[in-house]
Amino acid sequence: MARFSRSDFTLESFRRQLANVDALPQLCLLGLVSGIITGAVMVAFRLLLETGAALYMTDGDPEAFESMAPWLRTLLPLVAVTLVGVLLYRQKPAARKLGVGHVIERLSYHQGRFPLRNWLNQWWVGVISVLGGLSAGREGPAIHLGAAAASGLGQQMRLPNNSLRVLVACGTAAGISASFNTPIAGVIFAMEVVMMEYTLMSFMPVILASTMGALMAQLAYGNEPAFRIPEVVLGSLMNLPWIVLTGLFIGLLAGLFIHISRSQRIQAWPLWLRLGLVGVATGAVAWWFPQVQGIGYDSVAAALNNQLEIKVLLALMIAKLLLTALTVSGGVPIGIIGPVLVVGAATGALFGLLGGWLWPDKAADPGVYAMLGMAAMMGAVLQAPLAALMALLELTHTPSIMLPGMLVVVVACLTSRQITGCEGFFISSVRYGLHPLQQPLMQALSRVSVPAVMERQLVRTERMIPSDQARLLLETNPVWLVIERSSEEKPVLALKAAELARWLLEHDEALSDQPPPDDELIDLLEIPGQRLELAPIGLQATLSEAFLKLQDNALGALYVVHGYRPKQQRISGIITRGAIERYYHYSEPRGADPRENDLQEKDSSVKER
Repeated sequence: MARFSRSDFTLESFRRQLANVDALPQLCLLGLVSGIITGAVMVAFRLLLETGAALYMTDGDPEAFESMAPWLRTLLPLVAVTLVGVLLYRQKPAARKLGVGHVIERLSYHQGRFPLRNWLNQWWVGVISVLGGLSAGREGPAIHLGAAAASGLGQQMRLPNNSLRVLVACGTAAGISASFNTPIAGVIFAMEVVMMEYTLMSFMPVILASTMGALMAQLAYGNEPAFRIPEVVLGSLMNLPWIVLTGLFIGLLAGLFIHISRSQRIQAWPLWLRLGLVGVATGAVAWWFPQVQGIGYDSVAAALNNQLEIKVLLALMIAKLLLTALTVSGGVPIGIIGPVLVVGAATGALFGLLGGWLWPDKAADPGVYAMLGMAAMMGAVLQAPLAALMALLELTHTPSIMLPGMLVVVVACLTSRQITGCEGFFISSVRYGLHPLQQPLMQALSRVSVPAVMERQLVRTERMIPSDQARLLLETNPVWLVIERSSEEKPVLALKAAELARWLLEHDEALSDQPPPDDELIDLLEIPGQRLELAPIGLQATLSEAFLKLQDNALGALYVVHGYRPKQQRISGIITRGAIERYYHYSEPRGADPRENDLQEKDSSVKER
């Protein structure tokens, strides 16, 4: 098991320990540090929002659109989409990817490494989208900024890629925790939505990071719940059928939201038309209903306390949902979690008012339904029921709401998934099969880096060597001989050292009656034995990267390159497909998943080809 070494604690040994699957103390230390960094980043982002709001909003409140003149709040969305179009869309397409979807993409296909340009773009786009009066939240920017900051720590330390995955989850959890003051929901969101797995080695560092993120936010803003609500109870069990209907309707709304936001037809329109439509539509609705602008947490608090008129609730349920979805499909990278909570709270409050009109003596307070609507909408849109329930508990500080909350969240999630055919909002579609983060095989192999499995006993040699040099090579008891050609600097083949030892033994026996010539050369490519074609892979790579690279039919193994400067690189080891297979079969519990034999099946299919 990986432990801290008191006598020899260096950065290099720290990296080596992190390559293993059981580097829990090291990961916990990284979780603490990344939580502090992410918490500081989130405090800076919120201060940036407040500083910008102080220029033209009452009391520097980023949500005080109601106090602004109608012409100003109508003009703001047009200015916001213009800035996004001019400043963001002149950049390369890769630099325009922001938010939670970008985090999941980098984790799935880029080992959790984030480009600096996207991170910098997220700062100003997040501020402009919220202060510009678009229907946008701060949670998407929070997750991107936090995950990239935590991953940046690992990249600066040149940590193995398996630990970068955990750092991304730590940054995600700390970002949510610092944004909402919800440490438990941050942990569940990171594991359920971003990493899509639950393992002890990930849970403990993520918990520490989320804790530190919340502490950093509390040092700056105090330990107050996001919403203050009166203590409420469900009352009669006659509310349960109405709660089921509420969940069913919210599930349909969630499906509508996802279909519009992912509409290929809208995304095919010219950019100027999409952005113009977003700005005009948002400004037009904001003239009469400024509550649809910004994040909307003030509207959520008012809905929980029965302080909103029915027409405002209808505007939040219909107009805010459509505007948020249109903004996403129109090409503006915004955070959607805050607006989704607002739409859910408004929908729940409307169902609560309708239930009170139908059954005055039995119906629960509309504030109860508003709380349930928040969780149902979040769970249905993200397909993350546990994260939604934890957010409901921590945002409201009302444990008694959990029983009906579980019912409404499950109904809404099932409705959105089964009836409307929608998966989670942030899960991008893949051409074949499951998303990479949902594949048990790739998840297991991504937890370990190649140093934990590679064979380190090797020597490099030229193709033609004298017999006495061949014997010297074998004195160190290597497992592999890496054969280089004189005309090439890179190794091309690997030969088992045992094959050379066997050939030398047979050759010496055959020439036992004759003295060996002094200038005899051995051609290592002519010795009987299996030779493996080699390709390079970095020391930081995970087993999943190595496995995918070994799918090339011509490759038999990979040589692990160590060093960050080309002239100083050296070979640290060799990793074969068989080594990866042995690791997977010995580390994963048998019978845990019917797809656990994917590795053996893929390996066999490659050999057959």
